[in-house]
Amino acid sequence: MDNPITEEKPVVYIFHGDDSFTIRRQVGAMTKQLGADSSIADLNITRLDGRHANDDEIRSAVNSMPFLAERRLVILSYPFVRLGTDAARKRFLSMLDGLPPTTALVLVVEDVIEKGKWKSLPQVDTNWLRKWLNAAGDRTIYRLFQLPRIKDMPEWVRKEARQQGGQFDPEAAAALAAHIGNDTQLASLEITKLLTYVDYKRPVGADDVSDLTAQTGQADVFEMVDSLAGGNTRQALTLLHRLLEVQDPLSLFGMVTRQFRLLIQAREVLDEGRGAQLANELHLHPFVAEKLAVQARRFNIAQLEAIYHRLLLLDETLKTSQAPAELALDTFIAELR
Repeated sequence: MDNPITEEKPVVYIFHGDDSFTIRRQVGAMTKQLGADSSIADLNITRLDGRHANDDEIRSAVNSMPFLAERRLVILSYPFVRLGTDAARKRFLSMLDGLPPTTALVLVVEDVIEKGKWKSLPQVDTNWLRKWLNAAGDRTIYRLFQLPRIKDMPEWVRKEARQQGGQFDPEAAAALAAHIGNDTQLASLEITKLLTYVDYKRPVGADDVSDLTAQTGQADVFEMVDSLAGGNTRQALTLLHRLLEVQDPLSLFGMVTRQFRLLIQAREVLDEGRGAQLANELHLHPFVAEKLAVQARRFNIAQLEAIYHRLLLLDETLKTSQAPAELALDTFIAELR
């Protein structure tokens, strides 16, 4: 954020988009703005999951007074899950209108683009929350966090490396971007690994990327997903375990998520009869786009959306350390029989 929450006085922050990594980083930055004393800050931070928290729990959190601090921070993820009716939305908006100035409520809206539009929070004035945003004025701040375009990833890599205290040669940044696409979480993990390898004493070079970043990783993930599409769960699990021998589980999860996100986008392009434009639409090499199209045709859009929803749930499991990453991935594959 450009201004700390202790300087500006909006009461609602909406962090929206498909770049989950950057959204989480922004939320983390806000928690640090509560003060240097971490013990006091922790007492003034409440995290709620909209899939489980009821109206009373949310209202209690946002109306509680801060303890030895200027403001209380309430972070609500999945805020729309229980807002499927007009009555529920009306109650929610009434709560937003009544928030005290001592509360900063962060709505984390992790979203996906379907057919060129955001699914959960479309950018149209007729949307119920967009209407409230337009009327709320200085009471709210909206930020869109969208994954970088593929062509912009080399510069993203170099910027992230500088933020982590190191440097990447342009050729190294391009090589890493070519390997991982626009998965920012995976990119950040790989950047940390490479900067550690050079001990932050010199810029990471293209040879370092070639030596440390498994060039077959995404190809093996593609093969694993292909096994799933063919109903060969045993083969998919074998490939998963092979990948886990050489890949960090979180990096591997990022690859799997990216693959299914690409498959959803490819399936939508194919369903709209624009298969010939797939490479341009998704900013992929024609050879990669052709392989992706073949794989996408083995799923329908409903299947892909259901799988991607499972991945979002798995992401939450990994973030909250509810299960070891290896076990969570194993369970994910096994459940897709």
